[in-house]
Amino acid sequence: MQMNDLILVSVDDHVCEPADMWDGHLSAQWKQRAPRFVKKADGSDVWVFEGAQIPNVGLNAVAGRPKEEYGMEPTAHSQLRDGCFDIDARIGDMNANGVLGSLCFPSVPGFVGELFGRQVKEHGENELAITMLRAYNDWHIDEWCAKYPGRFIPLAIPPMWDPQLMAEEVRRVARKGCHAITFPDTPTGLNYPSVHSDHWDPFWKACADEGTVVCIHIGSGTGMNLQDPTAPVEIMIASTPITLYNCATELVYSDALRKFPDLKIALSEGGIGWVPYFLERLDYVHHHHHHWTHHTFPGGKRPSEIFRERFITCFIDDDAGVRNRDLIGLDTITWECDYPHSDSTWPDSPEILWRSVKDIPEADVHKMTWQNTCRHFQYDPFVHIPKEEATVGGLRAKAQGVDLTPKGGSGGNPPSNYERGYVTIGDIMQQMATAFSTPFEDPSAGGSE
Repeated sequence: MQMNDLILVSVDDHVCEPADMWDGHLSAQWKQRAPRFVKKADGSDVWVFEGAQIPNVGLNAVAGRPKEEYGMEPTAHSQLRDGCFDIDARIGDMNANGVLGSLCFPSVPGFVGELFGRQVKEHGENELAITMLRAYNDWHIDEWCAKYPGRFIPLAIPPMWDPQLMAEEVRRVARKGCHAITFPDTPTGLNYPSVHSDHWDPFWKACADEGTVVCIHIGSGTGMNLQDPTAPVEIMIASTPITLYNCATELVYSDALRKFPDLKIALSEGGIGWVPYFLERLDYVHHHHHHWTHHTFPGGKRPSEIFRERFITCFIDDDAGVRNRDLIGLDTITWECDYPHSDSTWPDSPEILWRSVKDIPEADVHKMTWQNTCRHFQYDPFVHIPKEEATVGGLRAKAQGVDLTPKGGSGGNPPSNYERGYVTIGDIMQQMATAFSTPFEDPSAGGSE
């Protein structure tokens, strides 16, 4: 096997939504209240929804910039690679990176649709919220994913404010071919009940019934790790993936997995290198303490067995995890690209991944890079694309016209004045806050659309 023979399917990428995304999915009545894409007087772009600015046109969408400019937070679509928001350009960027398939998390509505959930919690706007959320899911499934059959794994967002509505949405999008939906790593962080409550049972049941994977992205409930604003920002970047350790512990011990034996959980952008110790620790604690805690697992299984049966893990670049794949559970492991964020290996994903997998059995490589993903997510790209055209080499052959030259000087908010000699967590907090600081040209219209 050579690098060009790899087949790559990414279970964690991101879409920066296009300005016209709502046009085909709302009635005239609701279009008046849909999020609007607005250009402000200073040239920045924002989304405006119910009078509030949402500066997230492309959070950390720095693909295609020189690494020295990774900290420049985009403030306009013109500062992004077109592949961030344009589906045709995205396919070009996937081909150039040798990536066959992609599962894309949302940007503007938040990982779990809290843009709409807040309308219910703060204003009682139930009908507005569910209408916008369903329209978002329809756009994602019917436009973003459907234009190029076989290239995307659809991912829905849930109406978190109502578990019965969540169950209905799981079943609705499953009928459209979508078998993945998001959920927060810590629902209590968003003022919802914990995973140990039976509150979520209708949702869990629907996911189990439909074979829908529950995708839990880092930072989706707890947010980012922003403890000391004077600390180097690399602390936040380095420590965030392993925050899913706590989430995974909660779920392994939850009654949800006992009640719904077909429920599957994906830990998105969490890495895998920490998993061997995590499983060892779970088993030690259970063996050492269950005599007095009286906690048991179905069939007398160990918690590590429950994890390997019910959880899906993923990695970007994780030599330790690949070496210890037998301790993790080979059948749980999937791969991700994280395009267009700063952790992404685009456009050199095959080269970087090959360093980790070139000396391991070919069967193991295929499981991690595409077979496990296809099985877990009910995804069969080869109905549409011949396997010989789906390899790194086959896809890159189609990308001859894609310009991969790093584009410096694109603009955006600088991360810091480097007063301490490096970028701090506080610098990033301030960088994001400035996105709200420019007033609209016309408060009644919200700028120019």
